[in-house]
Amino acid sequence: MKISKLFFLFTFIAATAALTSCNAQSNQVDAKTFAAKIKEGNVTLVDVRTPDEYNSGHIANATNIDIYSNTFMNQIGALPKDKTVMVYCRSGSRSAQAAAKLRQMGYTVMDLAGGIGSWSGAGMPVVR
Repeated sequence: MKISKLFFLFTFIAATAALTSCNAQSNQVDAKTFAAKIKEGNVTLVDVRTPDEYNSGHIANATNIDIYSNTFMNQIGALPKDKTVMVYCRSGSRSAQAAAKLRQMGYTVMDLAGGIGSWSGAGMPVVR
């Protein structure tokens, strides 16, 4: 019985540590924090949705680099490394993937948690 309790405790601690590490690595931030970082400047804002999604409404000054495009890796590789890359998508899934790729390439990245939906939900403006 003691062994199973210790095993459960060890598994719980390991899983918690892994999740904490994953969340810290993701640099996902809420809409207000994302907006404040944009306002500070020295950022590159990237919308990783499709062109149709981008044209339906995007954050001002965002560059559209479609994560599904064959040229995605080349386009993000051309971004300046001396600026924080701010990424977002519709709900946060694609931007998390893009953020991971960017980090592997040596970029400093912030990812909008909840995507453009959370941005709009927080009352932030979109450009159409």
